[in-house]
Amino acid sequence: MISIITGTVRAIHSDRLIVEVGGIGLSVLVNAQTSAGVTMGSQVQLFTTLVVREDSLTLFGFLSDDARSLFELVQTVSGIGPKVALSILGALTPEDLGRAIATEDVAAIERVPGIGRKGAQRMILELKGKLDDLSSGATYRGHVPAWRENLTGALISLGFSPKESDIAISALVSRLTGEGVDPTTIALSDLLKDALANGKSSRG
Repeated sequence: MISIITGTVRAIHSDRLIVEVGGIGLSVLVNAQTSAGVTMGSQVQLFTTLVVREDSLTLFGFLSDDARSLFELVQTVSGIGPKVALSILGALTPEDLGRAIATEDVAAIERVPGIGRKGAQRMILELKGKLDDLSSGATYRGHVPAWRENLTGALISLGFSPKESDIAISALVSRLTGEGVDPTTIALSDLLKDALANGKSSRG
Protein backbone atom coordinates (compact mmCIF):
# COMPACT_ATOMS: atom_id res chain seq x y z
CA MET A 1 0.00 0.00 0.00
CA ILE A 2 1.33 3.44 -0.93
CA SER A 3 0.29 5.75 1.92
CA ILE A 4 2.38 8.90 1.45
CA ILE A 5 4.41 10.24 -1.43
CA THR A 6 6.76 13.22 -1.35
CA GLY A 7 8.20 14.61 -4.55
CA THR A 8 8.31 17.35 -7.16
CA VAL A 9 5.21 18.45 -9.07
CA ARG A 10 5.94 17.97 -12.79
CA ALA A 11 2.45 18.46 -14.27
CA ILE A 12 -0.83 19.87 -12.98
CA HIS A 13 -4.27 19.04 -14.36
CA SER A 14 -7.68 19.69 -12.83
CA ASP A 15 -8.11 16.00 -12.01
CA ARG A 16 -4.53 14.75 -11.55
CA LEU A 17 -0.95 15.62 -10.70
CA ILE A 18 2.26 14.09 -11.99
CA VAL A 19 4.65 13.89 -9.06
CA GLU A 20 8.27 12.86 -9.59
CA VAL A 21 9.47 10.55 -6.83
CA GLY A 22 12.97 9.09 -7.08
CA GLY A 23 13.12 9.71 -10.82
CA ILE A 24 9.69 8.14 -11.46
CA GLY A 25 6.65 10.21 -12.41
CA LEU A 26 3.53 9.06 -10.54
CA SER A 27 0.09 9.99 -11.83
CA VAL A 28 -2.11 10.83 -8.85
CA LEU A 29 -5.83 11.55 -9.14
CA VAL A 30 -6.86 14.59 -7.09
CA ASN A 31 -9.80 16.98 -6.87
CA ALA A 32 -9.71 20.52 -8.26
CA GLN A 33 -9.00 22.07 -4.86
CA THR A 34 -5.89 19.93 -4.41
CA SER A 35 -4.55 20.69 -7.87
CA ALA A 36 -5.17 24.41 -7.27
CA GLY A 37 -3.20 24.20 -4.03
CA VAL A 38 0.12 23.18 -5.59
CA THR A 39 2.53 24.88 -7.99
CA MET A 40 4.65 23.53 -10.81
CA GLY A 41 8.13 22.48 -9.68
CA SER A 42 7.28 22.66 -5.99
CA GLN A 43 7.78 19.93 -3.43
CA VAL A 44 4.53 18.31 -2.32
CA GLN A 45 3.52 15.67 0.18
CA LEU A 46 0.35 13.75 -0.62
CA PHE A 47 -1.50 11.30 1.58
CA THR A 48 -2.52 8.59 -0.82
CA THR A 49 -4.80 5.61 -1.29
CA LEU A 50 -4.08 2.97 -3.91
CA VAL A 51 -7.28 1.59 -5.43
CA VAL A 52 -6.69 -1.83 -7.00
CA ARG A 53 -9.00 -3.08 -9.72
CA GLU A 54 -8.74 -6.08 -11.97
CA ASP A 55 -7.56 -3.92 -14.87
CA SER A 56 -6.01 -0.91 -13.14
CA LEU A 57 -4.02 0.55 -10.25
CA THR A 58 -5.14 4.08 -9.41
CA LEU A 59 -3.47 6.37 -6.91
CA PHE A 60 -5.66 9.02 -5.23
CA GLY A 61 -3.93 11.85 -3.38
CA PHE A 62 -4.87 14.39 -0.69
CA LEU A 63 -3.14 17.25 1.06
CA SER A 64 -4.23 16.07 4.53
CA ASP A 65 -4.60 12.75 6.31
CA ASP A 66 -8.12 13.75 7.36
CA ALA A 67 -9.20 14.15 3.74
CA ARG A 68 -7.78 10.74 2.86
CA SER A 69 -9.54 9.12 5.83
CA LEU A 70 -12.82 10.69 4.80
CA PHE A 71 -12.29 9.55 1.19
CA GLU A 72 -11.94 5.97 2.41
CA LEU A 73 -14.88 6.28 4.80
CA VAL A 74 -17.44 7.57 2.29
CA GLN A 75 -16.68 4.60 0.05
CA THR A 76 -18.18 2.34 2.71
CA VAL A 77 -21.56 3.76 1.65
CA SER A 78 -23.28 1.45 -0.83
CA GLY A 79 -23.14 2.81 -4.37
CA ILE A 80 -20.22 5.21 -3.81
CA GLY A 81 -16.95 4.42 -5.56
CA PRO A 82 -13.62 6.25 -5.48
CA LYS A 83 -14.45 8.79 -8.22
CA VAL A 84 -17.68 9.89 -6.57
CA ALA A 85 -15.89 9.94 -3.20
CA LEU A 86 -13.27 12.25 -4.71
CA SER A 87 -16.05 14.46 -6.04
CA ILE A 88 -17.59 14.66 -2.56
CA LEU A 89 -14.30 15.84 -1.07
CA GLY A 90 -13.96 18.37 -3.85
CA ALA A 91 -17.35 19.88 -3.01
CA LEU A 92 -17.34 19.64 0.80
CA THR A 93 -14.61 19.99 3.42
CA PRO A 94 -14.43 17.23 6.03
CA GLU A 95 -15.97 19.68 8.53
CA ASP A 96 -18.80 20.60 6.13
CA LEU A 97 -19.58 16.97 5.39
CA GLY A 98 -19.46 16.06 9.08
CA ARG A 99 -21.89 18.87 9.85
CA ALA A 100 -24.20 17.91 6.96
CA ILE A 101 -24.30 14.27 8.10
CA ALA A 102 -24.87 15.17 11.75
CA THR A 103 -27.64 17.67 11.00
CA GLU A 104 -29.10 15.53 8.19
CA ASP A 105 -28.69 18.34 5.66
CA VAL A 106 -29.72 16.43 2.53
CA ALA A 107 -29.64 19.57 0.37
CA ALA A 108 -25.97 20.25 1.10
CA ILE A 109 -24.94 16.72 0.14
CA GLU A 110 -27.09 16.33 -2.96
CA ARG A 111 -25.36 19.37 -4.52
CA VAL A 112 -22.28 17.16 -4.97
CA PRO A 113 -21.97 16.02 -8.63
CA GLY A 114 -22.93 12.36 -8.87
CA ILE A 115 -25.01 12.36 -5.66
CA GLY A 116 -28.76 12.65 -5.98
CA ARG A 117 -31.32 13.00 -3.19
CA LYS A 118 -31.48 9.25 -2.56
CA GLY A 119 -27.70 9.03 -2.50
CA ALA A 120 -27.53 11.88 0.02
CA GLN A 121 -30.12 10.21 2.26
CA ARG A 122 -28.22 6.93 2.06
CA MET A 123 -24.97 8.68 3.03
CA ILE A 124 -26.63 10.25 6.07
CA LEU A 125 -28.10 6.92 7.16
CA GLU A 126 -24.90 4.91 6.69
CA LEU A 127 -22.37 7.49 7.95
CA LYS A 128 -24.30 8.80 10.95
CA GLY A 129 -21.95 8.67 13.93
CA LYS A 130 -19.03 7.27 11.94
CA LEU A 131 -17.21 10.56 11.41
CA ASP A 132 -15.97 10.31 15.00
CA ASP A 133 -13.77 7.45 13.77
CA LEU A 134 -11.51 9.75 11.75
CA SER A 135 -8.04 10.38 13.11
CA SER A 136 -8.88 13.90 14.27
CA GLY A 137 -12.29 12.88 15.58
CA ALA A 138 -12.37 15.92 17.85
CA THR A 139 -13.03 18.00 14.74
CA TYR A 140 -16.33 16.26 14.24
CA ARG A 141 -17.51 15.54 17.78
CA GLY A 142 -20.14 17.90 19.06
CA HIS A 143 -21.97 18.26 15.74
CA VAL A 144 -24.50 15.59 16.73
CA PRO A 145 -27.32 17.49 18.48
CA ALA A 146 -27.73 16.66 22.17
CA TRP A 147 -31.43 15.89 21.70
CA ARG A 148 -30.56 13.26 19.10
CA GLU A 149 -27.97 11.61 21.32
CA ASN A 150 -30.49 11.52 24.20
CA LEU A 151 -33.22 10.15 21.96
CA THR A 152 -30.90 7.47 20.56
CA GLY A 153 -29.93 6.40 24.06
CA ALA A 154 -33.59 6.22 25.12
CA LEU A 155 -34.55 4.07 22.12
CA ILE A 156 -31.61 1.71 22.62
CA SER A 157 -32.54 1.31 26.29
CA LEU A 158 -36.02 0.28 25.13
CA GLY A 159 -34.67 -2.50 22.93
CA PHE A 160 -33.92 -0.78 19.62
CA SER A 161 -30.64 -1.58 17.91
CA PRO A 162 -28.44 1.42 17.02
CA LYS A 163 -29.43 1.03 13.37
CA GLU A 164 -33.14 0.79 14.18
CA SER A 165 -32.97 3.87 16.39
CA ASP A 166 -31.14 5.75 13.62
CA ILE A 167 -33.81 4.80 11.09
CA ALA A 168 -36.63 5.81 13.45
CA ILE A 169 -35.01 9.15 14.30
CA SER A 170 -34.15 9.90 10.66
CA ALA A 171 -37.77 9.27 9.67
CA LEU A 172 -38.93 11.51 12.50
CA VAL A 173 -36.56 14.31 11.51
CA SER A 174 -37.58 14.02 7.88
CA ARG A 175 -41.24 14.32 8.75
CA LEU A 176 -40.75 17.24 11.14
CA THR A 177 -38.56 19.06 8.62
CA GLY A 178 -41.26 18.59 5.98
CA GLU A 179 -43.74 20.18 8.39
CA GLY A 180 -41.35 23.05 9.11
CA VAL A 181 -40.90 21.98 12.75
CA ASP A 182 -37.56 22.25 14.57
CA PRO A 183 -36.95 19.08 16.67
CA THR A 184 -35.18 21.16 19.32
CA THR A 185 -38.48 22.87 20.16
CA ILE A 186 -40.16 19.57 21.09
CA ALA A 187 -39.85 17.87 24.48
CA LEU A 188 -37.71 14.74 24.49
CA SER A 189 -40.63 12.70 25.88
CA ASP A 190 -42.78 13.71 22.90
CA LEU A 191 -40.00 12.94 20.44
CA LEU A 192 -39.58 9.54 22.07
CA LYS A 193 -43.31 8.74 21.80
CA ASP A 194 -43.30 9.74 18.14
CA ALA A 195 -40.15 7.75 17.33
CA LEU A 196 -41.49 4.72 19.20
CA ALA A 197 -44.82 4.78 17.38
CA ASN A 198 -43.22 5.01 13.96
CA GLY A 199 -40.28 2.80 14.87
CA LYS A 200 -42.58 -0.05 15.88
CA SER A 201 -44.46 0.14 12.60
CA SER A 202 -41.23 0.13 10.59
CA ARG A 203 -39.93 -2.86 12.58
CA GLY A 204 -43.09 -4.71 11.63
